[in-house]
Amino acid sequence: MAVKIRLKRMGSKKNPFYRMVVADSRSPRDGRYIEVVGTYNPVVQPAAVKVEEEKVLGWLANGAQPSDTVRNILSKEGIMKKFHDSKNVK
Repeated sequence: MAVKIRLKRMGSKKNPFYRMVVADSRSPRDGRYIEVVGTYNPVVQPAAVKVEEEKVLGWLANGAQPSDTVRNILSKEGIMKKFHDSKNVK
């Protein structure tokens, strides 16, 4: 089972809001997920991002692959750098 960290679209028409979820790669975009690890709201300026850092780092350590968009969000938040630094220390 390949596990991915990706965005699940919520909100109404023309007003997107996303939950950052950990899901099986075979499940549909807005379908079943394992755990919610954050939110992303691109509508407000600047975009509002809330990430539960410990959960994300735990999932990344267990082999979850972030989608391209999630990887960019995590990089801007500094979480990908922490993950790579912790990987190099061990």
